[in-house]
Amino acid sequence: MELDSGGSKFVDDLFKDPSKLTEPIKKVEDKFQLLPAFLKVRGLVKQHIDSFNYLINYELKKIVIANERVTCDTDPNFYLRFLNIYVGRPSVEEDMVATDITPQQCRLRDITYAAPITVDIEYTRGKEIVVKRGRNGQGAVCIGRMPLMLRCERCVLYNKNEQQLAKLGECPLDPGGYFVIRGTEKVILIQEQLSKNRILIELDSHGEVCASVTSSTHERKSKTNIAMSKSKLYLRHNAFQEDVNIVIAMKAMGAESDQEIIQMVGEEEELSMLLIPTIQDCKQKGVFTQGQALDYLASQIKASPRFSTEKRRKSKVDEARDILAHVVVCHVSAHKYNFHNKLAYISVMIRRMLLAILDPSFIDDRDYYGNKRLELAGGLMSLLFEDLFKRLNSDLKRMADATLSKANRSTQFDVAKCIRTDTITYGLESALSSGNWIIKRFRMERKGVTQVLSRLSFVAAMGMMTRMTSQFEKTRKVSGPRALHPSQWGMLCPADTPEGESCGLVKNLALMTHITTDQEEGPIASTCFMLGTEPTCNLSAGELHCPGSAMVFLNGNLLGIHRRPHSLVRAIRDMRRKGFVNEFVHVHVQGESCYISCDGGRVCRPLIICDKGVPRVKQEHINNIKSGLWGFPDFLRRGLIEYLDVNEENVSLIALYESYCHVKTTHLEIEPFTIMGVVSGLIPYPHHNQSPRNTYQCAMGKQAMGNIAYNQMKRMDTLMYQLCYPQRPLLTTRTIELIGYDKLGAGQNATVAVMSYSGYDIEDAIVMNKYSLDRGFGRCIVTKKYGVSLRKYGNRTFDRIVAPNPAPGQKTVAPRFRLLDKDGIASVGDFILPGDVYINVQRPTNTLNPVLSTTLPDSLYRPAPMSWKHVPAMAGEKCVIDRVMLTGNDDSHCNIKVMIRHTRRPELGDKFSSRHGQKGVMGNIVRQEDFPFSERGICPDLIMNPHGFPSRMTVGKMIELLGSKAAVSSGRFHYGTAFGEPSGLADKVEDISATLVDHGFSYSGKDMLTSGITGEPLEAYIFMGPVYYQKLKHMVMDKMHARSRGPRVVLTRQPTEGRSRDGGLRLGEMERDCLIAYGASMLLLERLMISSDQFEVHVDTESGLLGYWDANRNCAVSPVTRSSANMATLKIPYACKLLFQELQSMNIIPRLKLAEL
Repeated sequence: MELDSGGSKFVDDLFKDPSKLTEPIKKVEDKFQLLPAFLKVRGLVKQHIDSFNYLINYELKKIVIANERVTCDTDPNFYLRFLNIYVGRPSVEEDMVATDITPQQCRLRDITYAAPITVDIEYTRGKEIVVKRGRNGQGAVCIGRMPLMLRCERCVLYNKNEQQLAKLGECPLDPGGYFVIRGTEKVILIQEQLSKNRILIELDSHGEVCASVTSSTHERKSKTNIAMSKSKLYLRHNAFQEDVNIVIAMKAMGAESDQEIIQMVGEEEELSMLLIPTIQDCKQKGVFTQGQALDYLASQIKASPRFSTEKRRKSKVDEARDILAHVVVCHVSAHKYNFHNKLAYISVMIRRMLLAILDPSFIDDRDYYGNKRLELAGGLMSLLFEDLFKRLNSDLKRMADATLSKANRSTQFDVAKCIRTDTITYGLESALSSGNWIIKRFRMERKGVTQVLSRLSFVAAMGMMTRMTSQFEKTRKVSGPRALHPSQWGMLCPADTPEGESCGLVKNLALMTHITTDQEEGPIASTCFMLGTEPTCNLSAGELHCPGSAMVFLNGNLLGIHRRPHSLVRAIRDMRRKGFVNEFVHVHVQGESCYISCDGGRVCRPLIICDKGVPRVKQEHINNIKSGLWGFPDFLRRGLIEYLDVNEENVSLIALYESYCHVKTTHLEIEPFTIMGVVSGLIPYPHHNQSPRNTYQCAMGKQAMGNIAYNQMKRMDTLMYQLCYPQRPLLTTRTIELIGYDKLGAGQNATVAVMSYSGYDIEDAIVMNKYSLDRGFGRCIVTKKYGVSLRKYGNRTFDRIVAPNPAPGQKTVAPRFRLLDKDGIASVGDFILPGDVYINVQRPTNTLNPVLSTTLPDSLYRPAPMSWKHVPAMAGEKCVIDRVMLTGNDDSHCNIKVMIRHTRRPELGDKFSSRHGQKGVMGNIVRQEDFPFSERGICPDLIMNPHGFPSRMTVGKMIELLGSKAAVSSGRFHYGTAFGEPSGLADKVEDISATLVDHGFSYSGKDMLTSGITGEPLEAYIFMGPVYYQKLKHMVMDKMHARSRGPRVVLTRQPTEGRSRDGGLRLGEMERDCLIAYGASMLLLERLMISSDQFEVHVDTESGLLGYWDANRNCAVSPVTRSSANMATLKIPYACKLLFQELQSMNIIPRLKLAEL
């Protein structure tokens, strides 16, 4: 027998050195290189952009084809047909001329970044048929404007390199994936919801098992339930008045006999016994044939308010048949009233429900991530566009009806001139700017779908692009949806979720997650039939549940049964790996069913395929990717890597590292750190920290100051925080390099000594070195935008800006106008003081009545200057006018924006944080002479209290200090990637210690320090080294607030509320309780009345009513007798007196009973 070369080598090994057979699999070096290749084509923000591209390339065409014809009731010959739809290039129309625009122009000019939607149409005008077609990829008629997502296929930034982006004023690191609506950047958050068209078995409110399916097609959405009540099964649906016996419904669909129904559900004895009460109930109601069943259902139909006004066109029986065909389980089609597929589907629902009654382990988990679907920007926009497009068509139909019904028309009716563009334009724009998604057809009303893109730091913007929210009430305290579910492993970040009420409901995607878009079902269904699936229509009732065979479901629809399901699964997987089937088609066998999914909104991630435990990706493949010969798609095409969704992951055995592979392993992780998200990827050694600390850092990393983008000096944001000297961390992670955080850092490497010093470092406070602050540590710039829009009024008058004139009798202008140039706008670079005017606006006094000429005399203008208000905490601080910009928006209003800059150095009470959730405020600033110093003369920048470590267990921070110290010594950036030690992506502590020892430091990172105060060596060795510290946006200057006297509310005469209004400091209920407990009643009286709204009133002691002071008689007068005899004076709060008067206005008389003290 001849052996091939591989076989002969195997035999040689067996006889010479058997150990070679059992030696571990060779490690693939730099497997991590697959990540940057993946992020070029998928992941992070790409899913938003992919879904939007799918919308403009495919989805819009489907919507137009579904609603292509507009007809009219009055003239049967009239029609309007949409032939094609196009989305153009981004442009803005000014003075009837369309000009191209860039996103940066839209941000600065407060306009919407949108492109025209155009269509080709064919319609009748009089007797002739008119066809209007555009050319060069544009339609003939514009029907509205579609807001464009940045970096989508129609965007000007698409496929541009760094130089081209710089010319357009954009940052190359900016991910795109958001919209610019009226100058503000808006993100559509990913929406999480339960998957449609899938059977869910769960317990209802009475603890009974019920099966539910939410059907969704383009035409309608409906929910069908099968519930159990008193051991009978009922169909529960909105179309029926009350629950209908399920056997009657099945008989109405054409099930001939009780035997057939039992065979369809399953012939097992236990299942039949559970069905008998329902069948008996059907018999008692006298329903035996299809006709009787339809008659019974017709009596149960809800009277719909829509049809009551019209004449009934159909009999009740026909209506019942229609409801069964098109409303109940509407995603299973009943073509020409052939209910065979629907019967099979309902019988599967009943079977699964009865199995769950016998064995509760069959009940589904709502929180399992395979049952969830994520809705992206494209899907949400397509729902909205379809609704608006239908509204446009109904408007056109109404106009055609109104015009064509007139007998004597002077001109021919031209429908093309009636198409209004603002229906779609305004609808899309207002939904995106307000975040309210209201779709009347599906009764969908969602709030807060869009949010303003947070530009506090680069990471805040990146984190927002991967954020997802679930439509679940935040107020309900349920732990189920909030808990970290095991099926979320690798798909969602385990650390990045907010604290508080939305904890666990707002989540973030992991680094390598991809969200699928819809695929065509037809080709996959035909492939299944070719591979041996027997269609449902060819099967008899008893064949549905043959032992050994499995039902085949495609996106929740029952295709048929397959006798050898595992071979079907293998075949589809092989076709997917060879590229014959789309890479996002997933298949798995579960129980007696085989599920194939190709719908959109599933989360999936790439994994390396293993053959009997041997990974397919070899070193030469990695070398190809390093040299740039291959990209990520090449690995997919060659079947080395595949995407798995949550369901298929469940039937795979995935190894974390190569060393964990054995014969049964089917897949290998590309890198374990990809289970973390973007924001938690910044934390070094997160696997050495207690888990809530990582969650705290995810919240604080978004508030850290730093660089926002390369174009930050050209941006005009409302509020911008920038660090003066940001650095990249010495101890970095692979995620930091992947997302570009090392180019736009948000922190500084501070030398930290961990020791107790002076008592000003209690409870996480930080003692700071004054000379470090002088050198620029933690110094930041806060830039705020102020502006005004010059309006034009209906009577042709408009606002104007003029240079200030001296006051009458004065030679120079008032000091508060000193900043203004000749054009009436402040000059750039000047210091601005509180009360200074920066734009001298004048508004016309008459804006309603018509005027004779547009040039009005000065007397008809009133001054409305914009002056700078400051907060009391900034008294003595100098702010500078940074930039001034004059521009116009598309409403031809002139906009003037002024940026005011303030440079701040850290002061007591400013908040700092390391990357491990160790936040602290600055407790004291000490001169460097008093700081301890090491033998090498190194003085720490800040001193941290060692009590911050034991209870928090942030060991990652200790390793970061060691790693950063080694990085400084050796001149090489060290890595602290999550779970990275086995694969070489994180430096081991032993290696770091060895580096420190080589450079003359202690292996433990401790140094001998000398006290700066006494000059003696400190008694203990001090743990000291660099740690990356972030300055957070919470600064004392923005929070500090105090007042003695100040403004009061007009109505109640009590002090105003809030820092912005210079309000009072509230003594609340709890503080009041403390004062009562103390017995300090006079202090209470003073705080609650004398200092607040004390008021003197005159009371008539006889009637108990409030009197008044008569100035002529110079005495207090009773309102009843008009005499001053029985009047008493007392002091009460003004709000109390107001309450009495308001009660009197409602015919309720409060009478004050007075007694002598």
